Amino acid sequence: MKKNIPHAAQQIKLLILDVDGVLTDGKIYVDPTQESLKAFHVQDGLGIKLLQKSGITVAIITGKESTMVAVRAKTLGIEHVYQNQPNKVAAFESLLEKLSLTPEQVAYVGDDIPDLYVMSKVGLSIAVANAQPIIAQYADLQTQLPGGHGAVREVANLLLNAQGKLASIHSHFLTQGGW
Repeated sequence: MKKNIPHAAQQIKLLILDVDGVLTDGKIYVDPTQESLKAFHVQDGLGIKLLQKSGITVAIITGKESTMVAVRAKTLGIEHVYQNQPNKVAAFESLLEKLSLTPEQVAYVGDDIPDLYVMSKVGLSIAVANAQPIIAQYADLQTQLPGGHGAVREVANLLLNAQGKLASIHSHFLTQGGW
């Protein structure tokens, strides 16, 4: 039975994001020093900041290790970053314990089979538009936008709207120009 998406979204206190294919378009550029370069979408970054400002914690669990991910996470104020996690279960369980949350209070955004287990355990599982078909099949919903092209902002808007916070954010930016 499919979940009631608005109801599930109302319960979310933690959003966990994969990186490659979710926060990025999945392409990996390697420079001569063998450092991976990644491109991040600015609207995703603002969506993350809006979630944090509204009391929703954002975390990253990624299978690879990357300086670029550490830099981006620091820039966005993401405190919970788990890199080099080919099996994401331990990081997920650590987050639940550390933040005293139940799985129903967590949303997860993924794109490929390393995300499948955690997605099957959370209150709201989301596949990006360019996710592998098996991920879309098991997700509660799929974004209209692909990873690295605003999909995370789409998720942020969904969560904030379901929790009755999006309209006041828009109003604040309209009248105050920002924070």
